[in-house]
Amino acid sequence: MDRVTLPGVSDDDHRTLNLLLDQLNEKNERNVLRQAYYDMKRVVRLTGSVIPPQYWRLGIVLGWSGKAVDVLARRCNLDGFVWPDGKLDDLGFREVWEGNNLGSEVSQAGISSLIHSTAFVVNTRGGDGEPDALIHFRDALNATGEWNPRTRRLDNLLSVNARGDDDQVTALALYLNGRTIVAEKDSSGWSVDVQEHAWGVPAEPLPYKPRLGRPFGSSRISREVMNLQDQATRALIRLEAHSDIYAIPDLWLLGADESIFKNADGSMRAAWQVVMGRFKGVPDDDDAQQPRADVKQFPASSPEPHLAALNAYAKMFARSTSLPDTAVAITDMANPTSAEAYDASQHELIAEAEGATDDWAPYLRRATVRALAMQNGISAGDIPPEWATIDTKWRDPRYLSRAAQADAGTKQLQAVPWLAETEVGLELLGLDEQQIRRAWADRRRAQAQQRTTMLAAAAQAARQAPAAAEGTGGDAG
Repeated sequence: MDRVTLPGVSDDDHRTLNLLLDQLNEKNERNVLRQAYYDMKRVVRLTGSVIPPQYWRLGIVLGWSGKAVDVLARRCNLDGFVWPDGKLDDLGFREVWEGNNLGSEVSQAGISSLIHSTAFVVNTRGGDGEPDALIHFRDALNATGEWNPRTRRLDNLLSVNARGDDDQVTALALYLNGRTIVAEKDSSGWSVDVQEHAWGVPAEPLPYKPRLGRPFGSSRISREVMNLQDQATRALIRLEAHSDIYAIPDLWLLGADESIFKNADGSMRAAWQVVMGRFKGVPDDDDAQQPRADVKQFPASSPEPHLAALNAYAKMFARSTSLPDTAVAITDMANPTSAEAYDASQHELIAEAEGATDDWAPYLRRATVRALAMQNGISAGDIPPEWATIDTKWRDPRYLSRAAQADAGTKQLQAVPWLAETEVGLELLGLDEQQIRRAWADRRRAQAQQRTTMLAAAAQAARQAPAAAEGTGGDAG
């Protein structure tokens, strides 16, 4: 990748920009490889000479790597944000959530994080016709940054927004502390716009399995996962070849010449015609050393060794990715017979989902608080301390039936009855956010109707009281 030189940009900023471009280029090959495994565009290489080459050219693939990512990602669902010390809607949260399609975008970022080990979330101010606060997500193919282990934040972030036909960068954004450099390239060269702001480096990583010395985490599509998928794909190719070549009984015809395998015009019949022809008779040849042809049959070989190998690879793959055997294995599987058995078969995957959301939550919380600050025109240094209690709300990674969830919630409400009058109590019963909002709205309408009825009754009683008093006075006179 060529170095980028922007007009009007300092040498320090140029060094940072090109360092990040080199860093992005250095990781590109492995990131593209993992993307290919996820997208099922990775074809295994020909190995050995036993299987004819045409079977390797069939493009047979397996989607196990994609399944390892998707099954985990589907258990990491962001339901929203909560704020015990206030109402998020008073801060404009609904506009931020809806304007940025945040529920869907976080899910997409989670998939990219699992594939490439990290994704990035970026805050920017909206322009004309856009939400006041924008939240964008970038994958590791197009963004990278430098991590500061002391502050536990990004020192900078480079986002590549467009590339030309030669894969050279034609549009980028460099996020620095208090400044953002936006650059675009056309036929006349680079144009640069430097924007200053009051929100530090408005970007956060979303790492999967970060650890000391590796803050951007590790990909779920590990080397072991890729190797096991390649081995399984080769087993599948061998099985395909076996179906064509070795599944047909092996026949040895003794004492006959090749004329029986020829067409009427003397040309040789196609191999499939010979195999499928089912010849009913072979003429005797009295001049031959063995006048009568003799057929010897050897039974077809079983595909079981290939299936057993494929199943073994599937089980090893499941162990590597914390998936239940039923997710990928093809034989010897039994469905769980109870809820406890189901949980036991999925406990490693559930733990992975909880760990992934725990790692993503702090950074999503920072990005959302920053977006709310932008929405309300508050600089980073003036964010109210009570906003620190704003937090993510993730869906339970366990799949519970509505009946089981309601039963568990009822028991909890019996222990703490006053919870029944709160949103938390309705959540414990298994109601989702939309149902909770509708329930509260219906309750408010019912209470308003009840108050109206009571006021009308009171007014009617007040009107009738003087008339009753006058009637009583007349009788007394």
